[in-house]
Amino acid sequence: MGNKAVAELTVEELKAIIAQVVDERLQQERHLSIPVKKRSLQEVMESVDRHRWTPPAGSPTGSEMIIAEREKWRQPM
Repeated sequence: MGNKAVAELTVEELKAIIAQVVDERLQQERHLSIPVKKRSLQEVMESVDRHRWTPPAGSPTGSEMIIAEREKWRQPM
C-alpha cells in the first residue's frame, strides 16, 4: 500500500487498513481494561435494596400521572 493517498486506495486496501486499525485498538483495549470485582448475587441484591428509592406515601403512581397529563391536554384551550 505504501504512501498512497486514501483516494488512490482500492476498496480492499482501505478495508484492510481499517481492519488493522480496529485489531490494534482491540488489543490495546484488552491491555487497558480495568479489572471488575466479581460480586455474588447476594451482594448485588443487597446493593439494589440499599439504592432503591421509595416515593413518599400518598404520591401518585406512574399511571395516575400519565392519566392526569392526558386529561390536561384533552381540555380545550
